[in-house]
Amino acid sequence: MVTNAASFGRSGVHDFIMLRASAVILACYAVFLVVFAAVSSPLTYAVWHGLYAALPMKVFTLLALIALLIHAWIGVWQVLTDYVKNVSLRGVLQFVFVVTAFVYLAAGILIVWGYKWLFQFANLMQ
Repeated sequence: MVTNAASFGRSGVHDFIMLRASAVILACYAVFLVVFAAVSSPLTYAVWHGLYAALPMKVFTLLALIALLIHAWIGVWQVLTDYVKNVSLRGVLQFVFVVTAFVYLAAGILIVWGYKWLFQFANLMQ
């Protein structure tokens, strides 16, 4: 069996399952946020801060960010494979999209978990 290094999974079936699982996670996250916004009558900064300060919400957000990375990775690979026939151009575009997705993931982690742990880790490394 030939494996493609650009594909997230090991096969088409694995990619299909990962794509559907990530879509379910993203849908649950979106529905939760919509319901939370609808139920919380005075939606203020304090309410949002309280929601995202809780550990389960941080973990759920991190899971959603990883699901978004997986979903984007597989989706971009499929679209570029279908529509960009030039191998060099497809490789460059894939690289740009994947690096952008990882930057979004890193920014999301820093936003959700804060910068304190990063500075503590940097001090630990010295």
